[in-house]
Amino acid sequence: MGSRSDPAPLSPPLPLTSLEAGAAARLIVSHVEPLPAVPRPLRDALDLVCAEAVISPIDLPPWDNSAMDGYACRSADARPGARLRVVATVAAGERPARALQAGEAARVFTGAPIPAGADGVIRQEDTEAGAGSITIRDARDAGKNVRQRGEDITAGQTVVPAGTELGPAQLGVLASIAHEPVRVHRRPVVAFVASGDEIVDLDRREDILAGRRIATSNSYTLHAMIARAGGVPRDLGLVPDRRAELRAALTRAHREGVDLVLTTAGVSVGEHDLVRAVVEEMGGELKLWRVRIRPGGPLGFGMLGALPWIGLPGNPVSTMVTFELFVRPAIRRLSGHALPYRKPIPVTVEERIALGPRLRHYLRAAVRRRPGGELGAWLTGPQGSGILTSMARADALLIVPEDRPEVSAGDVLPALFLDFPRHTDEPEY
Repeated sequence: MGSRSDPAPLSPPLPLTSLEAGAAARLIVSHVEPLPAVPRPLRDALDLVCAEAVISPIDLPPWDNSAMDGYACRSADARPGARLRVVATVAAGERPARALQAGEAARVFTGAPIPAGADGVIRQEDTEAGAGSITIRDARDAGKNVRQRGEDITAGQTVVPAGTELGPAQLGVLASIAHEPVRVHRRPVVAFVASGDEIVDLDRREDILAGRRIATSNSYTLHAMIARAGGVPRDLGLVPDRRAELRAALTRAHREGVDLVLTTAGVSVGEHDLVRAVVEEMGGELKLWRVRIRPGGPLGFGMLGALPWIGLPGNPVSTMVTFELFVRPAIRRLSGHALPYRKPIPVTVEERIALGPRLRHYLRAAVRRRPGGELGAWLTGPQGSGILTSMARADALLIVPEDRPEVSAGDVLPALFLDFPRHTDEPEY
């Protein structure tokens, strides 16, 4: 429901070309670039994207070392019943005093450097200790149990390519070569504005429960989705359906130097859908208006100077679906990811589905493993764009191409899993 304080345009603006989903996603991502690199301590770099190719200055291990507690010796001397003189004890962190000669052994502990002349470690339990000597009972480890210098990393090797998301293992590798700080792309700051005279925040609980107003669920789903996508959410608040307030919110986003701004609602063609007019009044360059999908057809994209703007529809499910298809890839691109798009995987549809207009549909589905091992998908209930519980029950978005007026049980279709970690460099949806 809109306010009457702003006059409607004399005639509705002509729509920009409507695109299919993949082309729209590609267009949006093409207008954003990875954010500049910043240095971060390793403990603050988890899940950020490395902005540099990290080359090791050292070998790892830096020396041949023992893989277990035992006795280092020459494999030529390691025979069952052989008695070897123990001439040294070497712990991790120590250095051998001299090379081993024939008939000699050195007591070594896990991680300790192997003395020159030795090429293997007989494990402790395969020996019998005597006075200053050992007797080998089992020679199964002759020439074994030595971790060779550089077997993990060699000096000059690229250990973390640019564009790598830094998980625990990658951070451990960087620590092992003393590479700190690491240059990463910072998290993008994503501002969002919810508009509409009928929506209120949770401080108006009584009005919400009495049915006088509608809660701004979009503000909460967007905050969570931005954070989960790797962005830093910034809520610019609720604005009524008036141009001045909307313009002030978008101006604030500009002034605060955010990296991407989102609006919800106001991107359709009603007389109180004012976002497009405000963007144009602010000198924004519109690139996209509408996509050929359901839910979520009303979608705007443009540039407010150097600031990318994406206008999402207001219905709660439409907001979440269009975020997944178009906003999340843009956030990943800003974050430095080379693969911004989720990769669909095939699922078997377990029920007949009748569809409406010939648009590409993204249906909320629950996915379970079938007895044969393949994945089966069921709809999570009614698919209206205002039924947010259908998203709460969903594991995936089932993709039905526009040339499929209906789907039969047993058909195989692609699905975008909402928590699936694999990504691709091209939108396959």
